[in-house]
Amino acid sequence: MPIYEYRCRDCGHRFERLVPRAQGEAPACPRCAGRRAERLLSAFAVTGGGRERPAPGPCGSDDCACRRSDDRD
Repeated sequence: MPIYEYRCRDCGHRFERLVPRAQGEAPACPRCAGRRAERLLSAFAVTGGGRERPAPGPCGSDDCACRRSDDRD
């Protein structure tokens, strides 16, 4: 289930909820119990998730003759 961020149109409170994709109705606000919450666009973190790779060689390839000649210098 994805986590969605909401803002209540009645009181302005921002909150997050785990919501099944099939659920079309916005959850009630935990502060005022209002039913007019709107789903917000949320930013998400992007991580490299792996080992650092060297910059590509002059031709743009990670593993070519020009790259290997640069490594020897």
